[in-house]
Amino acid sequence: MENFLDFELPIIELQKKILDLKEYNNSIGINLSGEIKRLEDRLEDLEKEIYKEISPWDRVQISRHHNRPTCLDYIKELFTDFLELHGDRAYGEDPAIIGGIGRFEGKAVTIIGHQRGKDTKENIYRNFGMPHPEGYRKALRLMKQAEKFQRPIITFIDTKGAYPGKAAEERGQSQAIAQNLFEMAALEVPIISILIGEGGSGGALGIGVCNHLHILENSTYSVISPEGAAALLWKDASKAKEAADTMKITSYDLKKLGIVDTVISEIQGGAHKNLKKQALEIKKALQNSLTLFAELSTEELVAHRYNKYRKMGQLTYSSDTNLERVLVLN
Repeated sequence: MENFLDFELPIIELQKKILDLKEYNNSIGINLSGEIKRLEDRLEDLEKEIYKEISPWDRVQISRHHNRPTCLDYIKELFTDFLELHGDRAYGEDPAIIGGIGRFEGKAVTIIGHQRGKDTKENIYRNFGMPHPEGYRKALRLMKQAEKFQRPIITFIDTKGAYPGKAAEERGQSQAIAQNLFEMAALEVPIISILIGEGGSGGALGIGVCNHLHILENSTYSVISPEGAAALLWKDASKAKEAADTMKITSYDLKKLGIVDTVISEIQGGAHKNLKKQALEIKKALQNSLTLFAELSTEELVAHRYNKYRKMGQLTYSSDTNLERVLVLN
């Protein structure tokens, strides 16, 4: 009953009433099971009602929940024999990006993902999941290694964005991300990405150029945070809720726009409610993607990735002149 979000308050209040009634029932020895059952039925209906109608801003809050499963949580549930590899062979190690090799259902794969912390100490160590350029260079090193040994690449996206600090810029942050985009576009192995939390700007894209992009139901994907968009549009970051409503950053909006391939259903209330069940849903998506791409040649894999991004928008001509072109998102 701790760590709840604002929109969950009616659920929490009813849960507390049920617990209080159970304690009272046990203390006085009177049978109140009928009333308890009635409240439990009401709780079940209330949860379905609230979680079915949550707003884009509510989904943003769920995607940021500090108990939301991280990349390492899913690695432990989905893969065996995971061996983490470190360093970019140029500057150093970046704990904000996890990378290594492991087995998925007995098949060797390369696993890469953003890693944030769950408490203050870990968040400081992981830089709140915001990678430095050496993190992206480490990711690219492991991707090229995967290509050499013909291992599929699986990435987990969960970052507010690449670290925007002075030191990161001095070490070539934008160049490191751009290089990853360029190289990932032509890798000759399958790349499957899972959006498990926030997907923020180029920091997400730096490990997110893929053949299939799956997104958890309550995850988000955007070029800027709702707070950042509100600050730019209205000079008021407190209008983040209004910005989230218009930005089309939620899973179902992204599916309609053709940005993501599959929306993975979440456990009612969010992935943090049951890690093991959520991992099983992700496992199904990975199985489907790996089975599909195992049948494609290297040329077909690269072509599939190229066409995936080409069809995200369409080029149309204005009625006035063929010289004027307008990019219209699907």
